[in-house]
Amino acid sequence: MKIILIMGLPGAGKTTLAEELAPKLKAKRLNADEVRKAANDWDFSEEGRKRQAKRMAEFALKLKNEGHFVIADFVCPTPEARSLFPADYIIWVDTIKEGRFDDTNKMFVKPEKFDFHVITQDAKVWANKIIKEIS
Repeated sequence: MKIILIMGLPGAGKTTLAEELAPKLKAKRLNADEVRKAANDWDFSEEGRKRQAKRMAEFALKLKNEGHFVIADFVCPTPEARSLFPADYIIWVDTIKEGRFDDTNKMFVKPEKFDFHVITQDAKVWANKIIKEIS
């Protein structure tokens, strides 16, 4: 079983792609907003984002160890935050130049390493391409 990280700016289409991919892979989904809500942690500073990456990693590893394919969609804006999340595959959803939050735009560092580079907001097409590659 694998852990897939779908990352990118807010509004790029991460959740839409995750919703399209999850049933095709029979994967468990981890959505950053839902995890933040459960933790009641709305700190979007760099420290808060590291906590979120660690929290997402804990949930993802638990699900993987239970035998599930896991899809996690979250911004994961910095190399340090990405290093805290144990992704087997990284999908960078790079469909917008700026997200709706200025602080996130300033903090976001384009990833140097990724497995898939999604450049259009067409989740069905991208999900099928990704499935072919990882199956």
